[in-house]
Amino acid sequence: MTLTSNQLAIFSIALLALGLVAGAGALIAAELRRARSAKVIERAIYQGAELSNRPAAPLEALNEADALAKSEIELPFHWLDSRFGRALVADEDRNLIDQCGLASKRTQLLFLVIRVLLAFFLPILVYLLWGKEHTQGTVALVLAAAFVVGFMGPKWTLGRFAAARRERVTQELPLFIDLLRLLQGVGLSLDQSLQIMASDFAHVLRVLGYELNLANNQYSRGRSREHSLHRLATLHKNENLRSLVSLLVQVDKHGGAVQEPLRIFSDRLREHRRSEMKERIGKITVKMTAVMVTTLLPALVIITAGPAFLAIFRSLGVAVK
Repeated sequence: MTLTSNQLAIFSIALLALGLVAGAGALIAAELRRARSAKVIERAIYQGAELSNRPAAPLEALNEADALAKSEIELPFHWLDSRFGRALVADEDRNLIDQCGLASKRTQLLFLVIRVLLAFFLPILVYLLWGKEHTQGTVALVLAAAFVVGFMGPKWTLGRFAAARRERVTQELPLFIDLLRLLQGVGLSLDQSLQIMASDFAHVLRVLGYELNLANNQYSRGRSREHSLHRLATLHKNENLRSLVSLLVQVDKHGGAVQEPLRIFSDRLREHRRSEMKERIGKITVKMTAVMVTTLLPALVIITAGPAFLAIFRSLGVAVK
């Protein structure tokens, strides 16, 4: 049986897709083994803490956990540092992943796999469901569009989530400053205030609380306050947040009261937000003009001029008769 060129192309693409599915299955299996090994290690450490009077049992458990960890197939994180990985997961994509609160090598590797699978599977699916009944030029154009959508879709999704988190940061910043002023006013130090805000107010400051928790962990591991807050200052591209972090770093270095600078900064931030709201209201007024002209004006003309037109039509009808 002879195969046409289109059938050979479909067969080769299907084989390539099958290989990608097998690779993804291997990655998932490796991740499951890694998670199971981590649970075994955690359970062995917990048993060792409980059974401190029996050193043999924890040692056996740890040996078993080490054996499982050595037998684990590590995830291919080196793909991310290769030329292929740098092309598929660029620095902009990694920055978007960080802005979504998913700063992890596994997330970057998952993004790479999803992008490759969608870029290959979406054109195949479109061709199988839609391409047999149309001309070759139209099919080629639609397949190219499907490839672009499959390749760029994960990035567009991350961009929407990152934009939502940036907007959330803008909304949380005034509350962040007020809470910091309140904690400083009761006599707590800057470190204590940041620790309490990250732990007790995380349900209110969902984005800033998460970023502040990461900064506190880095600070407790020996980094300076400036280095630990660098991610918070630069990640979400908020100039007000950058200025606040600079203020906190200066207070941490040189000391002094922070309540008065925070009050001034809070007043300036509220004034800036008030001016932004006025600007938005002005833009909404301009946009509503077109809506009013297209919807309200015809109804207003009908209500006001309708009786006059009816009277004119009746008078013209009587004159004709």
